[in-house]
Order: sequence, then C-alpha cells, then structure tokens
Amino acid sequence: MDQSRVLLWVKAEPFIVGALQVPPPPKFSLHYLRKIANYVRTRATEGAFPRLYWSTWRHIACGKLQLAKDLAWLYFEIFDNLSLRTPEERLEWSEILSNCMTEDEVEKQRNQLSVDTLQFLLFLYIQQLNKISLRTSLIGEEWPSPRSRPQSPSLTERPSCHNKNWNDYCHQAFVCDHLSDLLELLLDPGQLNVSFHSTHSSVLSREAILALSFLIEGTVSRTRKVYPLHELALWQPLHADSGFSKISKTFSFYKLEAWLRACLTANPFGPSACLKSGKKLAWAQQVEGATRRAKIACNAHLAPQVHQMVVMSQVYKQTLAKSSDTLVGAHIRVHRCNESFIYLLSPLRSVTIEKCRNSTFVLGPVETALHLQDCEDLKVIAVCHRLSISSTTGCTFHVMTPSRPLILSGNQNVTFAPFHTHYPMLEDHMARTGLATVPNYWDNPMVVCRESDTGVFRLLPPCEFYVFIIPFEMEGDTTEIPGGLPSAYQKVLAQRERKIQIWQKTVKEAQLTKEQRKQFQVLVENKFYEWLINTGHRQQLDSLVLHTAASKQGPE
Repeated sequence: MDQSRVLLWVKAEPFIVGALQVPPPPKFSLHYLRKIANYVRTRATEGAFPRLYWSTWRHIACGKLQLAKDLAWLYFEIFDNLSLRTPEERLEWSEILSNCMTEDEVEKQRNQLSVDTLQFLLFLYIQQLNKISLRTSLIGEEWPSPRSRPQSPSLTERPSCHNKNWNDYCHQAFVCDHLSDLLELLLDPGQLNVSFHSTHSSVLSREAILALSFLIEGTVSRTRKVYPLHELALWQPLHADSGFSKISKTFSFYKLEAWLRACLTANPFGPSACLKSGKKLAWAQQVEGATRRAKIACNAHLAPQVHQMVVMSQVYKQTLAKSSDTLVGAHIRVHRCNESFIYLLSPLRSVTIEKCRNSTFVLGPVETALHLQDCEDLKVIAVCHRLSISSTTGCTFHVMTPSRPLILSGNQNVTFAPFHTHYPMLEDHMARTGLATVPNYWDNPMVVCRESDTGVFRLLPPCEFYVFIIPFEMEGDTTEIPGGLPSAYQKVLAQRERKIQIWQKTVKEAQLTKEQRKQFQVLVENKFYEWLINTGHRQQLDSLVLHTAASKQGPE
C-alpha cells in the first residue's frame, strides 16, 4: 500500500442478503441491543463472547426479547449463512441435519453452532434498514436526510429508495446516520457512561474494528486491491488518522469515527455503479419494438469476484437463457421483466426479482437468498438456501430449500410445489454452492408478518403437477431431478404415463386406414395448436426458435 488517499465504502452484501425485507422486531431497537451487548460480555464463559452460541442467543432472544424460537433461529441462521464457510462445510451440515430424527436432535446439533458476537450485534442493528418510519411514509424520505446527499438513480431513472436492500445510497446513508450507535455497540461496557453512551476517553479494541469489517471495506486510491477495514485502520501510516495507539493497542473512539466519516464514499462495486458504468450485455434478443428498452448490465470486468452483480430490466415477451461465467457467484437483480421466460443456469450468490409479471424464471442454485417483491403471476423454479416473498400475487414456487420459505407481508394466492426439473450441470452447481437435496422444507413455509395468515398459501395438489423440461442442450452429468419427487407427485406422473400407454395401445389396435390416420393426426395437431394458444405456450415455443442461435454461443 502506498500513502495515497484511503477510500472506504459500505459493503452491499450484508444489506442485499442480510437485511430481512420486513420491519424488525421492536426489541431490536438500540436500547435493547445495548443491553444485549453488555449482557454477552459479562457472560464470556457461558458461550456468549467473543463467539455467541445458538443456545445462548436462544436464551436471550426467547427469554429476554420475547421472540418466538423460529424467529430467533431465522436471524441467527441468516447471519450464519453470510459467514465464510466452504461448500463442503455446508454440505456436511446438511448431512448432519438430514440424519436427525427428532426436533431435539436438530436442536442438539444447532447448539454447537456459534457466530462472531460483535458482528452479530451489527447484523441485528442493520435490520433497522427496513424499519417503517411514520415520518418517512408521510413525506417519502429518510430522516434525518441532508438535502446534499446524492440520490440513487433507479432502473427507470427516477430517484427511489423503494428497495433499500438494493440501494447502496441507502446503505451508505444508514451507516453514516447511525455510525455513533454502531461503534458504541462495539465498546466494552467499561468504556460507556451510565446511559450506555461513549465518553471522550472511550477506546475501541482491535476486535471491535475487526467486527466492523463486516460492514466496511476500502482501498488506497490508485490501487485496485480491496482491503477489509481493520487492515487499513491498522496500517502504520494511518495510525494518527484512525486513532490507533501502539501502546494500548486500542483506537480512540472519536478519532476513529471522524476518520471513517472523512473517508466514506460511494461503493465502487455497488448496484448504482453497476448501472452507471457497468458493462452492457446484449443477452436479450433485439426484436423490433418488444425489447428495445431491455437493459442488462454487469460489473464483472471491474469488480472482484465477491462483489459481482448482474442487473437486468425490462425484458419483455421473450426467452432469455444463459449459463455464463458472468453469472457465477453474482448477485442478480431482475426488475420489470414481463411475459418472458428467463433461464439463468449458473451457480448464483443471490437473486432479487422485483415488479415482474406473467413470467417464468428457472434459476441455477442460489447460494444465499432468493427474494421476490411486488410480483404477479410468476412461476419460479430454483434450488436456493432461502426463499422470501413479499407483496406477490398468484405466484407458484417450485423450490428445493434447506430453510423454511418466508412469507413476509402483502402476499396473495401463493403456491408452493416440489422442485421439478433438471439440467446437465445442476448437481455440479449445487455442490459448488453447498446445497444438498436434504433437508428440504419446500412444503413448510413460515409466515413472518402478523398481517398474513396461513390462508395466503397452498401446496400444489398432485393432480395439478407436471414436470418441467429445460429445452437447451448442455454438457453435464445430471439426468434426473436431484433427490427425486415426493411420493404423491411421483404417483400421479406414473398414473399419467399408464394412461398414455393405454391410449397408444388403443390407437394402434384401432387398425385405422392410411387416410383415417392422416385425418386423426390433423385433428390431434389442431387440438394441440388450440391448447398452445389458449395456455400461452405458443409464445414460449416461438421465442425458443428465435433463441436457438444465441443458445449456441459461448459464455460471455
């Protein structure tokens, strides 16, 4: 590192993946988090600090915050999913859980899990990102909100903070507005006054700055290398600015805060930068009229692997299919795509689908979160670590997931169904993302918001079930649906297969003349064509014909 200017920014992933798209429990307020911060430090020998074990968090969350156990586990598990684990470690955990025969056995295994205590406190605090403020809802802005703060261009070129999880201006504003609170959560209790606030002589430990690296990272200008915050803060030439004392091995609270505020800038790898200076991808077919507005951008040419994003918007009435290096490990945002069939057949980091209508999405395995918001009449087919939905209507989810699907606010007529397709590289992609076939909780959703009730969803009746065929050729070894199908659904398929065999036998034994066979074939084809038009499948077949040439291209 040379001695050029240090640039710091707020990381996008903790907000994109970690902030649940629902107002946090009231007991996640700063008042209670300060109490938790004090409590865990006084119980370091009881599995509370510096690592917080599930059993201790369960005691705090259920006993002191009055959270339901399922909700306590949800936040613990979301944070744990953000931690750096290898795919092999994740698969091993899935195998351990799949061998548990009772809830008590599951709980016994969970009791062995722990997370970084200080980072977990920061994670709980950033859940306030989606807190509903009465003033915000009345005037449409955050408070306090300096008028000089840059606004974010949305995909439709209008300033918007509607989806705060994907708005890096909101991330930066949130951290800047609450920086003092975040730092105070990391202080030793002895560094706080009676009202839990810092004093002018308060100091932060190196472990506290290491925890803050969960949210902040940076670089030295004119270099491309990204460093975690603690490495920059401990860099010798910056000790005077960051407030680090080599004698006490601590940071001055006020010097550190001032240094952070002076260095914080826009995220160069965030969604806004991806839209503004990202590489435009010509994945959408440029059919006259229908797709001239389609926008697809990625930052793979600029961003390190862990920060890669693909944003696609306004794909309309077409089939888009990709298995590409650009998608591997990327955060994907799909926005306002209507009446389309979109196949993204690569291992993905996260996927957010917003304001889409009348479309089908077939996704490669999603390592962290798949979230849908403000969507209508979609079919979504995916293996994912976590599925969450808010404000959706008439959507069907064919999913394989090791965690319970989350039904947030404003949903209607939701259908859950078993995962029912495969493509040649699927099992390889599942292994790369640490996703196994068991445990699989597709049929056990969790209603998170009080306004919802169990009536908002149903499980697809077996009589309505059909497998889904992915119509593209690829290299790979997967030849069937991983893990198979639940017996009730498999039984229905077997019954239909028998009916087809009986029908074929009946036609064969009818001994039709050549002319009769010709007439019969025309009749069947006409009925099939009629069915294609009535169901809307004709459009999918037509767009597949257009897509054939593109599907033969190499990865971009």
